[in-house]
Amino acid sequence: MLFTVTVLGLSATTSFSYSQGNFTGVELSITSVAGNVYMIQRPGGGGNIGVQVGPDGVLLVDSLFAPLTDRLVAALKQVTEEDIRFLINTHIHIDHVGGNENLADMGVLIFAHDNTRLRFFEERSRYPRAGGSYAPQQPVAARPLITFNDTMSFHLNGEEVRAFLAPPAHTDGDSFVYFAGSDVLHLGDVYRTTGYPIVDIYNGGTLRGTIAAIDQAIDLAGPDTKVIPGHGLEVVGRDELVEFRDMILDIQGQVLSMIREGKKLDEVMAAQPTAAYDAQWTDDPGWGPVDFVPIVYYELGGSGRLADR
Repeated sequence: MLFTVTVLGLSATTSFSYSQGNFTGVELSITSVAGNVYMIQRPGGGGNIGVQVGPDGVLLVDSLFAPLTDRLVAALKQVTEEDIRFLINTHIHIDHVGGNENLADMGVLIFAHDNTRLRFFEERSRYPRAGGSYAPQQPVAARPLITFNDTMSFHLNGEEVRAFLAPPAHTDGDSFVYFAGSDVLHLGDVYRTTGYPIVDIYNGGTLRGTIAAIDQAIDLAGPDTKVIPGHGLEVVGRDELVEFRDMILDIQGQVLSMIREGKKLDEVMAAQPTAAYDAQWTDDPGWGPVDFVPIVYYELGGSGRLADR
């Protein structure tokens, strides 16, 4: 399978192609999280997959890129011989739904929120990194067959698995998945350990929803809850969610104060409201303060790009 992503920069247009060759040598690892739940990830920790295994079969959360499906199946074979039966998509982005068609061809039933399924019908998919990027529409077979409006539950392998809509944060179809018996929470790309929140405005994401969604996750998580991030190398806990939320609130507060002082975007950028956090939160290629701060500024009511000279 071959698809091209075109990245629109401020001064140039660059094309990147993802094909089987681009993933040569990429190995997937599988690690135990808790109870029946595992995490599958690629080097760099992007598009992390949640896995529940047991005698009733395998349930996956997200599907990575299409060229990695065979390696996904091989990683699963390290812990189970059961068939993959169900797949839940946390949102529309290609590193989370790219393997859908391959898994559907294997007989896997795909689930997602109503809003996420609607995104599969768009002529092309847009992604927010590096100023904006596009990929072709996903195949018909990749579309989720079963959707939900608010919440749905699977009763599988001796535990309840609950998928539910989060506030519009990364996109407007973000779904959290909670494995109740194992006490594991998969947050999709609403939470990442590698960078500032990616608020995909084109696909319905919001800063306000990001804060509300993280608050919801914090309220749900207990002292022993394990959290699988959409991007990141490590499983974390409630304390890391609080740290992430507090970072966002601090940056939001600084930007709001400057808006109230009448500052334009270039003045806010020059003030570097993320400076205290940049060393920790700028490991995500194509997304940094130059991308995040304008979203904060305009959602909070800032107007005007340049200060009067």
